[in-house]
Amino acid sequence: MKRYQILVVYLLVFGSVNAQEVISTQGDSYMNVNGSIDFTIGETIIATGTDGFNDITQGFHQTNWNFVGIEDHDLSYQATIYPNPTEDVLNIKAPVFNNVQYIMYDVSGKIVMKNILRAEVTSLEVTGLASGQYSIVLYDQNETKIKLFKLIKLQ
Repeated sequence: MKRYQILVVYLLVFGSVNAQEVISTQGDSYMNVNGSIDFTIGETIIATGTDGFNDITQGFHQTNWNFVGIEDHDLSYQATIYPNPTEDVLNIKAPVFNNVQYIMYDVSGKIVMKNILRAEVTSLEVTGLASGQYSIVLYDQNETKIKLFKLIKLQ
C-alpha cells in the first residue's frame, strides 16, 4: 500500500507539469527553479498525501469549463442576461448602457440581431429565432468586446 501511495504522489508531482489548464474564480500560480504550484479556491479535495514535511492535495480541476456561459473581456463592466434558456424575450441588464452595442450570433457565426442598448434593461424579442445556441457580444464605442454571453433558445 505504501508503494502505491508513493507512486501516486510521484505521478501527481512529476506527471502533471503541463497536464491541465484551470479556469477558476479565485487562485494563483507560483513558479521558481525548484518547481511550481497552482491553486484554486472552491475545488473539492479528493486525496491528501504527506511525508511529514511536505503535503500534496489533489482536487478536481475543471478544464475549459465555462460555468455560466460568460466571458469577461472587461472585468469592470457589469452586465447580465436573463432568462437563459429563453423562449420569447431575452433581457440584457447593464447599468452602464450608453454607447454599448450588442450583436447576437447563431452557432455558425451569422449575425441574427444587432442594435444598441437603449436602457438599463433592454428586452429582445426572440420568438422568431430557431431553437438552438446563440451568443451575444457586447461592444463598447470603440468596437472592443466587453462581454460575451452564451445562451440557449427554446421552442
